[in-house]
Amino acid sequence: MTEEPIISAIPAPRPQSEPAKQSASRPLAAKRDIEAFLLDDLAMPEDVKTAATETSPNGARPKAASAKSTPLQGEASPESAAPAPAGSAADALRSFQSSPARAVDDDRPTFLRDADHGDVPAQQGFRGFLNRIGFSLEPTGEERRDRQWRAQVGRRVSRPKTVSIVNGKGGANKTPTTVLLASVFGRNSSQSVLAWDNNGTRGTLGWRTTGDEHKSHVMNLLDDADELLGSKPTERSIDGYVHYQPSDRFSVLRTEPTLLAAEQSVASDDFDALHSVVSRYFQITFVDSGNDESAERWLRMIDHTDQLVIASTTVEEHAEAGALLLEALTNRGGRYAELARNAVVIVSEPSPSPKPGQLNRITRGFEHLARAVVAVPYDAHLVKGQIKFEALKPATKHAWLRAAAAVSDGIAN
Repeated sequence: MTEEPIISAIPAPRPQSEPAKQSASRPLAAKRDIEAFLLDDLAMPEDVKTAATETSPNGARPKAASAKSTPLQGEASPESAAPAPAGSAADALRSFQSSPARAVDDDRPTFLRDADHGDVPAQQGFRGFLNRIGFSLEPTGEERRDRQWRAQVGRRVSRPKTVSIVNGKGGANKTPTTVLLASVFGRNSSQSVLAWDNNGTRGTLGWRTTGDEHKSHVMNLLDDADELLGSKPTERSIDGYVHYQPSDRFSVLRTEPTLLAAEQSVASDDFDALHSVVSRYFQITFVDSGNDESAERWLRMIDHTDQLVIASTTVEEHAEAGALLLEALTNRGGRYAELARNAVVIVSEPSPSPKPGQLNRITRGFEHLARAVVAVPYDAHLVKGQIKFEALKPATKHAWLRAAAAVSDGIAN
């Protein structure tokens, strides 16, 4: 029976030159052959390799022309000393390092590609589904924009920033706007995010979000403000006053809806103290304002605001109230006018059966009053109950990502 040939996995030995074969029994010559073998794989100019690997007829390597040394005390001078072996790997490397540098072409395009150019396969929609079962499809234009907006939201702020969500009319979508902006920033930023209910007349931010086991609210934080400002800030210091949202990764400072407005009044000095506390623990704070634009807590909120957001719906009264507020701030001049010019207007569709052209008419009407205007489609999840970003429809998520990116442009500097 004919035996099957045995295929060896050991690579064939490298062919040796004749001098190397003869020097197998000589340790010094074998060492030089190993150095020559290593130099073959070094990325060096050919003239350096030649100088390092050439041998004379008697097997010796040429002496490096630049090899000079200063004799130590008690040693013979270089002229009387026996010549050291030249052409070692170290000599070749020194020669390579001292050779003239070649000109670098600064105009050469890079071979590296950014992930935004499509290196990351699609993760959303039908393309994302196909990729999860083995395909490798590039993302759609909409998914690319979502990624860009997430990157914008993820930019770090240079100091604690305050974003105020305002509209003098009730029901203008201020609380859902506050929750969803905090959700987008909480999910896409590494920085701590707070949603603060600054409504003195039964604010509903606590009803639209998840509560912790404790029942603390803004007045409890105000009572302990001096103690919190006088101690070293830690996460546990603030945990007993705010309510963390685990799915959307932000915290909520609630009011207490069961208390009358007179029992939770916040004057200008009180707001300053509260703002100082939250600014020690949170990098980005979204303030859900009340409807009374003459209240001390409302006016002082504006003084601390870095980015103004007008929340509105396609209801004409909501849009008109938002526009009048922007015009009033503009007429006051100075920093107030700057807040108005830099404002972001978010117009939400409140009805599953909108009036034709109404959303477009309202958004276009705000374009000359603010820096950015974003339209948000109707979503049944926002009508009542607790708000969770993941429960939104894809089109609604896309719109809120866009809105958050516009807000980020005003605070990431």
